Amino acid sequence: MRAVMACLLALGSCLASVQAHDAGQAGPSKVRVVQQDGGWRLLVDGQPYQVRGAGLSGGDLEQLAARGANSFRTWSTGTDEAQVRAMLDHAQRNGLTVAMGLAVGKERHGFDYDDPAAVAEQLQRLRQEVRLYRDHPAVLMWLVGNELNLESRNPKVWDAVGQIADMIHEEDPNHPVMTPLAGFDRALIDRIKARAPSLDLIGVQLYGDLESLPAKLREADWTGPYIVTEWGPTGHWESPLTAWGAPLEDDASRKATLLQQRYRDIIAADTRQCLGSYVFLWGQKQERTPTWYGLFLPTGESTPGVDAMQRLWTGHWPDNRAPSIEAATIDGEGGAASVVLAPGGRHQAAALADDPDGDALQWHWYAREESTATSIGGDPEAVPAQVDLHAEISPEGHLRFTAPERPGHYRLFVEVRDGEGHAAYANLPFRVADTR
Repeated sequence: MRAVMACLLALGSCLASVQAHDAGQAGPSKVRVVQQDGGWRLLVDGQPYQVRGAGLSGGDLEQLAARGANSFRTWSTGTDEAQVRAMLDHAQRNGLTVAMGLAVGKERHGFDYDDPAAVAEQLQRLRQEVRLYRDHPAVLMWLVGNELNLESRNPKVWDAVGQIADMIHEEDPNHPVMTPLAGFDRALIDRIKARAPSLDLIGVQLYGDLESLPAKLREADWTGPYIVTEWGPTGHWESPLTAWGAPLEDDASRKATLLQQRYRDIIAADTRQCLGSYVFLWGQKQERTPTWYGLFLPTGESTPGVDAMQRLWTGHWPDNRAPSIEAATIDGEGGAASVVLAPGGRHQAAALADDPDGDALQWHWYAREESTATSIGGDPEAVPAQVDLHAEISPEGHLRFTAPERPGHYRLFVEVRDGEGHAAYANLPFRVADTR
């Protein structure tokens, strides 16, 4: 009987090995966060690993890998197991790892951390999600929630985070666990240390104030490891405003310059605690405007920010680069002038652009109503309606247009494409009002 059982076990092991090979799977990676050479290090299967990544929102994984990235992060696993596994397989084929986001209830969305039944149900749901994907070789780590500190008042959220971290370590000893924070201070870090001590590292999410990160780490007495899980352009909440409160968005070239500066001065400069970063956003989304955070246009063209990330990740520019652009103006005035137009008046807009490869440029101008969204934390927003400008574009790309007849707040956009899959953009808000 023992011999028969041994044969059956051996046969089962062989079949499992064949199935794993056929699926292109090699078992889970072994990921560790360790102290080494006077600093913190991330090791994947024993080898040093610095995260060069992006937050993913519908972006092209082949292009992400080709541009020099080695990882991407998500914000939730979702409910479609086949879709998640396909994503992980796709990542593995392209040599990319995945920081797996786990959706955790937020107070500002109505989750009650004083409700033990809801907390227990959430823990069980997450346990099942971890069990589903823990053995996939593309998994790098687990991200417990996202910005759970944003408008949070109940400290029990960190008890729940600690319980989730403990559960993940029990279910999956091969991958570290973190929680991404929307900024931080000493009080928050002390609370996390006390209530969720089993976290292996933290995620830091800062935008225009990324330059304050070294000071924030010292003031909060965080000497442990971290990854910058979101960073990018200056946020809409921290940008200059027009006289009526519309935020001024940097043009695509200015954003690319800031990406390089912030990465080199802050992220790459910290060789002791920083284990890498995920730039926001590999894809596109509406958040105050359709262009504010995405590294791609809604129509798919890559922008100067993508070229900047390739330069940072690989040390080399792409063979063909996106156009460059300067800030847009209306009648020679930029957004900081709080441009006010009379209803139905005729005006001229311009935005100087150039292509480093000499490619011919195509100009696209359009206007939308100004967003009235007040949401925070990346919550969904509707794309504002487009408005008719009765416009004409000159061969040089200048726009002659008629201001809307209806008084209100608007934003003028320009996109410049090179015909090679690349583009640059700029926009500025304007107001229509009776100026008599």
